[in-house]
Amino acid sequence: MGFGSVWHWIVVLIIVLVLFGRGRISEVMGDFGKGIKSFKQGMNEGEEVKPQPPAGQIAPPAADQSVSAEPTAEKTDKPA
Repeated sequence: MGFGSVWHWIVVLIIVLVLFGRGRISEVMGDFGKGIKSFKQGMNEGEEVKPQPPAGQIAPPAADQSVSAEPTAEKTDKPA
């Protein structure tokens, strides 16, 4: 009885069916299929996300944010 013989795999299949049952195996395979589908969906969504800058670097401002070179005046409670 070698590792690749047909009888070896039949015995392994019978043991797996006895331990887990037919319903449990189909449930696991269904969960496996859902996991693959979710993974593919996540990969497609991941391509649309803007890349983050590496740690320690400051991200450039977004297109809708304006950057002013002039310092802003601080408000004081003192009358002029």
